Amino acid sequence: MKLYSLFLLMATATVFSPGPGVVMTLSNALRYGMRGTFGGILGIACGALAVAAISATSLGVLLAASALAFTVLKLIGAAYLIYLGIRLWRAPPFRFAEQSVHEASFGKRFLEGLSLQLTNPKAIFFFLSVFPQFIDPARSYPIQFATLVLTYSVLVVVIHCSYALFAKRAKGWLVSDRGGRMVNKAAGVTFVCFGAALATAKR
Repeated sequence: MKLYSLFLLMATATVFSPGPGVVMTLSNALRYGMRGTFGGILGIACGALAVAAISATSLGVLLAASALAFTVLKLIGAAYLIYLGIRLWRAPPFRFAEQSVHEASFGKRFLEGLSLQLTNPKAIFFFLSVFPQFIDPARSYPIQFATLVLTYSVLVVVIHCSYALFAKRAKGWLVSDRGGRMVNKAAGVTFVCFGAALATAKR
């Protein structure tokens, strides 16, 4: 924990780097605006809390040690990402004026963000490999673990809200049908690529 500032820097870089969660946040922000995006962001953050808790239990060790368990979770995550990509590709163009926060469905966005994080085995291995490096075995484990997990989850909320704010300001560039189709297809291809990369990833 003496290296907390280093953990903060590493976690910030990890959350800030583009990934499936970032793509989901940008897509939701363009479609629903800031308020309609918050459900997905909280889902991703809560997913991080759950993944961290899993990583601290024997299940995390099992996933690290069992090739079968890793493969099953990996394929589930890859299939979900590809499903999201195909759905975005086939979706009608964004029509910002016709969208509303009510249509955003907080619960649905929350579950999508939560599912995205829970089906990503790489997140589990991030916590398994990184957290022990910053925990002093001579001090209280629960307090240190909770500090690191809450830090990571808060960073998810702050950074993804920043992405959503950027997307909101970019709406003016994407009001045409052509721009809406480009957003859908670009996000769809990105999700499919993430899914394919996850499916072929090795432990």
